[in-house]
Amino acid sequence: MKTKSLFATGLCLASMLAFSSCSKETENVTTTDEVSPEALAQIKQLGFTAQGATKVDGGYVVEGDIFLTPENLANPQPAQLMRVGAEEQYRTTNTVNTGTGRTITITASSELPAAYVTATQEVVRRYNAENLSLKLAYVTSGAEITLSQAPKSARYLASAGFPSNGNPFNSVRVNSRAIGTANASTYIATILAHEVGHCIGFRHTDYMDRSYSCGGSVSNEGASTMGAILIPGTPAAADPNSWMLACIGSGVNRPFNANDKTALGAIY
Repeated sequence: MKTKSLFATGLCLASMLAFSSCSKETENVTTTDEVSPEALAQIKQLGFTAQGATKVDGGYVVEGDIFLTPENLANPQPAQLMRVGAEEQYRTTNTVNTGTGRTITITASSELPAAYVTATQEVVRRYNAENLSLKLAYVTSGAEITLSQAPKSARYLASAGFPSNGNPFNSVRVNSRAIGTANASTYIATILAHEVGHCIGFRHTDYMDRSYSCGGSVSNEGASTMGAILIPGTPAAADPNSWMLACIGSGVNRPFNANDKTALGAIY
């Protein structure tokens, strides 16, 4: 996500404007010269914007907070787009297989400040309060989703990928040095809940035009081969408070609103 800049693919936090961008908004997070022309071409082929793409350990971060592996780039699938609209809720082609019910374990690495344990536990509370078929459980080790420290060179606030083979993406990289430790149960929890949203298959609410939450010029993230499938029952009008908006202002809290709850309930 980005603080209106670093959130480009997850949460763009306004506090990061000076930092360059969150994981999702103002996605001028990095310069494209860090990524080879071949990789940039593959990113575009996947349907994501290559603007602001950055090379990171194990892959690439695009659109502020979306993590793509070399395997993602090498094996594009046909794009799936059910509808082009405004700020509706969208999911990826792949979601988590919950069957009749499934509990996903999550943990915050000891590399992160204690505030991130508090924030992660609040994320667990927020999701579980929705009585979904997908539950979260905080554990101290062996988790299916691990929140860990981003490299010191990271130019994003947080990043995560999308589900595969019926399982959630297993890693959220968090730039705690940029985010800080204040407002663990509100601001930080909102950022982490956003990234977990990506891990279980949600795209940015404003993917059609991330300038809605990030500012700047109109920017369409693209349907991509990961899919941008409209979730039935979500609005066609702008939704200024969704937890999956690309960017967020510093210190802002975005618990699930009515439209978010509809989206979560429709999928899980």
